[in-house]
This record gives sequence, C-alpha cells and structure tokens, in this order.
Amino acid sequence: MSDEVLTGTGTGAAGNAAEEYGSNPLRDPRDRRLPRVAGPSGLVIFGVTGDLSRKKLMPAVYDLANRGLLPPGFSLVGFARRDWEDQDFAQVVHDAVREHARTEFREEVWTQLAEGMRFVPGDFDDDDAFKQLRDAVEELDASRGTGGNFAFYLSVPPRFFPKVAQQLKKHGLADAPEGSWRRAVIEKPFGHDLASARELNAIVHEVFDPEQVFRIDHYLGKETVQNILALRFANQMYEPIWNRSYVDHVQITMAEDIGIGGRAGYYDGIGSARDVIQNHLLQLLALTAMEEPIAFDAESLLTEKLKVLKSVRLPEDLGAHTVRGQYAPGWQGGAKVPGYLQEEGIAPTSRTDTYAAVKLEVDNRRWAGVPFYLRTGKRLGRRVTEIAVVFQRAPHSPFDSTATEELGANAIVFRVQPDEGMTVRFGSKVPGTSMEIRDVSMDFAYGESFTESSPEAYERLILDVLLGDANLFPRHQEVEESWKILDPIEEYWDRNGRPAQYASGSWGPEEADEMLARDGRSWRRP
Repeated sequence: MSDEVLTGTGTGAAGNAAEEYGSNPLRDPRDRRLPRVAGPSGLVIFGVTGDLSRKKLMPAVYDLANRGLLPPGFSLVGFARRDWEDQDFAQVVHDAVREHARTEFREEVWTQLAEGMRFVPGDFDDDDAFKQLRDAVEELDASRGTGGNFAFYLSVPPRFFPKVAQQLKKHGLADAPEGSWRRAVIEKPFGHDLASARELNAIVHEVFDPEQVFRIDHYLGKETVQNILALRFANQMYEPIWNRSYVDHVQITMAEDIGIGGRAGYYDGIGSARDVIQNHLLQLLALTAMEEPIAFDAESLLTEKLKVLKSVRLPEDLGAHTVRGQYAPGWQGGAKVPGYLQEEGIAPTSRTDTYAAVKLEVDNRRWAGVPFYLRTGKRLGRRVTEIAVVFQRAPHSPFDSTATEELGANAIVFRVQPDEGMTVRFGSKVPGTSMEIRDVSMDFAYGESFTESSPEAYERLILDVLLGDANLFPRHQEVEESWKILDPIEEYWDRNGRPAQYASGSWGPEEADEMLARDGRSWRRP
C-alpha cells in the first residue's frame, strides 16, 4: 500500500482512496491505519459568520477535503443574517481557509469544495429562510449526490438551540429520508446548571433521537487526550500502578494567559468553573480515572465515564477546598493589562470567577483517598493544559537525606496544549563521585515522534460526526452528572462573598496555594 493511501495526505480524491481501499480483498476493513473516508454527506452551519466557524470549522472542513477524507460531492451550507449570495459565502470560506487552515492551499481541492457551497440568509424565526434551506438541501441531494445525509452544526449561543431545533423539525429537515441520516451538532455550554441542562436536553430530544445528537467538547478531539486511553490500556507498564496504592494525587490544569477580550457578553455570569470545569476538566478526570472499557465504542466509553462521574465526591468543607478568583491589573507579555472589573462591558460589582480550583475525590476502590485537584483560569502565567499523575514517594530510601533533598515525586504528565506530548519525571544519579539524586524527565512529543502533524481537534470531530462515530462526544447523561458535581460549589460561592483577587501574569490567588498546602501538597508550575 502506498504512503499516500495510508496517511490520507496524498493528492488523490477521497473517492480514489475509498476505491483503492475496497479493491483489495486482503485488507481488513477494521484496520484503523487506513483513512476513514466520510460517505456522501453535507454540513449545514448555523452561525457561520462567528469566530468559531471562521477560525475552526471552515478551515477544518477544507483540511479534511485536502487530506482526501471527504467525498467528492461534499456540500457546505451557511445560514446567517447576511445579505449574501452563494459566491459571497464562498469568498468568506476562502479567506478563512487561507488564513487558518492547517494544510497547504491547493486550488484543485478548493475548486471542488466550492462547487458544493450554498448560502441561506435569514433569522432563526424566519419560516421562509428555513424553506429556502430545505430547498437548498434537496438541490444538493440532486446535484451533488449527498444522499440525504446532512449534519446541522449549531454554532450559535445556547439560547437559540431550541428555536433552531424546532425549526428544523417544523420544516422536515430533522427527518431523514429512508436510508439516510440527519444529525445535530451542539457546542457548549450545555446549560448553565442541572435544571437548564435537563430542559435543553428535553427540547433537543423532542426533535432528534439521543444517538443523533453530537455534543462537541473539542478537548476530546485532541491527540493527547485520546492518548490517555492508549497509554493506559495498550501498555502493561502503567495500568498496574494506576491506583491508590501508588498514586498520591492528580492535578488537572487548564491555564490561559489571555483575558476575556471582547467576550464580556458571554463570559460575565458564566465564569471559569461553568465554562471549563463542568465540561473539559471533568471529562479529563473521567478519562484519567475510568476503568478499562470492554471496547473502544461510544456505549462502552459512556458506561465507564458515567461510573466515574457518579463516584465523584465533593469535599465536606467547600470553603477550605474550593477557590474562585478574579484577575486584577498586572503585567503580561511585557505589557500592562487591566483587571477583570476594568474590562469593557464588565460591571464593577461583578462576582464572576475568572479562576476556579476545586478538590474532588473519586469514591471507588481504585481511587479511594486520592485527591483530584482541578484548576482553570485566565491571565495566568502561561497557556497550558496538562494532566499530572503524581506518585507517592518511595516507602523506604537507602540514601542519605542529603542525597535526595532535590528529588521530587515521580510523575506522568500529559501535555494537552500547546506542545502535545507526555513527560515522565523520575530520579536519577547526578554524574560525579558522590551519590546525589535529582529529577530528570523523559519526554515524548508528537511533533518529534511522528512525521505527520496532528490534525486539529475539529478535523477529527467533524469527520466523526459525518461517520456517525460518537466515541469522543459527551452524552446527555454525562452532562447532567457533571452539573450535579458543580452546582453545589456554585451555590456555595453565590452565598459566600466575592472572588479572591490575583495579579495578572501570576498563577492564581494565594488562597489556591493555601488549599493544597493544607493537604501538604503544592501546585505544579508548568
């Protein structure tokens, strides 16, 4: 087999790759090394003029086409309040691809993709616009051979989810022709608490069956996140020590070095815990702590992740083991930056958290007594997301204390961003005549170990939607269990004072350091 077919990076169209795949009777269709090419299909993006669509979704669609993973007749439909023609929309996509695509721009790929682009102007309550959308879908079925298969991507604020879903139902767009499929893709946040999440799920499920709904958590599309499962369950050396007998604690960090920018309207009243902990960090906790699934499929993964989320136990003293903060004025990147309360559009009395740290425990046999520390924040020291599994110290050391005074705890660190990879930290003797032991690191980086660059998370996730592969998408049960964990913390914070202040460019409020110090531990400095 040629490298071109193996990697999906060659110049051949998707149809050629699929044809070669099917022509060899010796090839096992379960061979995951072969490219997974989407069948006849199209994608409708609501909110196509937003930043997410311009910076992530449209470039991801082009990158998939450029890698030969979309069918030749793939179609892209934009829906927004713009007085555009099809060619205007194609130009917007072209500009977004030129600026943000991961792969090189190739004119022949773009030409084929552009032939399947359509634009429908209108509001979400505009019946005529949805009739035009239905006509566009039917026309693409006839002219591009999409086979009635369409995914509807709701890249819109959550308050519009119910209206868009109801309009799709009303105009027959949610109902697939016989032998075809229709799917809905929903971006977070999935509600702002348990009650709103349940209400949203009920409305969406009135229109689409649960297996038709794909909730996007882009972190689950990242290579390093998927590598957690590969490392644990494809290797014998780690799983035997992945438990309370060897692990001291786990730290999960998502730090940003930017402020809220122009997102005051979205962010204020939501905050870091609702924006990040409820979805991203609790999903990372579940993947780190889950038992081995019986298979790598959506139902098996859901079963094991749900067991973990249902086993999460909150600390008895929320005041001592949770912290929320707001960034204050400070210096970052050599420039003076404002505090959260000085940001445009933020009221001086706002109590929204831009930093959140919580201590959780997983109350089962594997993890009993092992704390999981989760933290996230804006305007922190640097942009980094990582999972650090920190191990207990050796129960006995034959070395003098002076030999090991610079030795820290062993750790396995998954770097989710920005430099995807993994680090194993352990002690090693320093060269010389004396016995002195210090920490050293063994590092694995995706960019250095593999010749093919990692696809963007949205590439993987959009392709999975078109293939109907729900492995990396949280189900509504997981969403509701996550809110059950966070709601009591948010309610406690609402009753108890204002967020602690921390200087921009620091690693958060002092109260967060004190939270770990009470347990005899300290935060890692990534």
